[in-house]
Amino acid sequence: MTVHQLNELLLICSLVLLIAVAAVRISSRSGLPSLLLYLGIGVAIGQDGIFDVKFDNAELTQVIGYAALVVILAEGGLGTKWQEVRPALPAAVALSTAGVAVSVGVTAAAAHYLVGLEWRQALIIGAVVSSTDAAAVFSVLRKVPLPSRVTGVLEAESGFNDAPVLILVVAFSTAGPVDEWYLLVGKIALELAIGASIGLAAGFLGAFGLRHVALPASGLYPIAVMAIAVVAYAAGAMAHGSGFLAVYLASMVLGNSKLPHAPANRGFAEGLGWIAQIGMFVLLGLLVTPHELVDDFWPAVAVGLVLTMVARPLSVFLSLLPFRIPPREQVLLSWAGLRGAVPIILATIPMVAGVEGSGRIFNIVFVLVVVYTLVQGPTLPWLARALKLGPGAPSDLGVESAPLERLRGHLLSVSIPEESRMHGVEVAELRLPAGAAVTLVVRDEKSFVPTPSTVLRRGDELLVVATDPVRDAAERRLRAVGQGGKLAGWLGTG
Repeated sequence: MTVHQLNELLLICSLVLLIAVAAVRISSRSGLPSLLLYLGIGVAIGQDGIFDVKFDNAELTQVIGYAALVVILAEGGLGTKWQEVRPALPAAVALSTAGVAVSVGVTAAAAHYLVGLEWRQALIIGAVVSSTDAAAVFSVLRKVPLPSRVTGVLEAESGFNDAPVLILVVAFSTAGPVDEWYLLVGKIALELAIGASIGLAAGFLGAFGLRHVALPASGLYPIAVMAIAVVAYAAGAMAHGSGFLAVYLASMVLGNSKLPHAPANRGFAEGLGWIAQIGMFVLLGLLVTPHELVDDFWPAVAVGLVLTMVARPLSVFLSLLPFRIPPREQVLLSWAGLRGAVPIILATIPMVAGVEGSGRIFNIVFVLVVVYTLVQGPTLPWLARALKLGPGAPSDLGVESAPLERLRGHLLSVSIPEESRMHGVEVAELRLPAGAAVTLVVRDEKSFVPTPSTVLRRGDELLVVATDPVRDAAERRLRAVGQGGKLAGWLGTG
């Protein structure tokens, strides 16, 4: 490659990146996961598009997709709160294992009997689309105010279920007879155990090292955190375990540890996550040939309808039976099983393996993901409101502030929705613990510092500063007042 060609390539990549960054604004306003816009950019550049770029290297796409997914899972793990995931962990594990099995079986049956695919092809499609996508879930759920238990289950599930699904797709795509079901179950359990062990070990050892080794520059800490996460993936994969589970768990441990410059670490990971998403989705858009999708449109819609309306709800209902989760939350969990780039990346595995009909499998998965993301993403907030599932715990904002770090403090962002009983409560009546205070109120796009007699209203946004010892108590009190009003303490709420 000449210097001139390199300059042209850099120019094109920079323009694509700028367009993709601008698309984030459109995504945030429309409620659509940004993956659709990035896929659209790739399709527009690729075959049948504006520039008609010919790209059909499925193996390269798979490798880059794996690398991007490692970064996305690392970013998601760093932003996952252990206090939200801990109570939801058993339910998330059940959804990621038993729920995946139910979803694969029901979807594969639909692909076989409704579309006429052979059983091997049907099982591959069932496994591929049974994985919820971490990037789609993280990008949508963190904009939608949901109860902390629902958010915890969905985020943990999206981080956990890539591993068993990947094992199933590889097994179904391998030439020769498929292993017996009990052998597959044993293989999945072993790989998950190895990946979990390595991920937790890497996370705790990495956190210990970062707390006790003073690096010469603050900018090195985010790089070190991402390096530890990537090492966890590589070690897990080389040990024949689940590298994806290893990187997610290692990142979650690091994100919940008291590390130096923690907000900067998360900000750096978030930036890398955006770059990984953009590159991965644009590349997947390049790989698809739009005119070949026409014949597989209605088969994809049929399979997706069964997946969305039958397989996913059934998997949620059966796998969550032991946990007594309310029916309304189960309905929301069923609808919020968002698909994204992960199923499309997994669909390249049979293409690389040379499975017969793999091109059609890829097309069906691509159409299914696009169509049902268009349906599910924008309607998720509406469904949450219809089910009367309000926001959960206040969200912790990452702010790089030296005084907050020295005080071991936290900055909480609290929104007051329409149905909240915090409406009409004075700031003094919140009765926050000593060490926590409402420092700013944003109302009608204007901000002001409240007094103890300031009356809170629907639609207000509050900034609450809390020291580390009282952070959880302040959060509990805010949630209690939101549910029970100023008399929450005497009414038994909180």
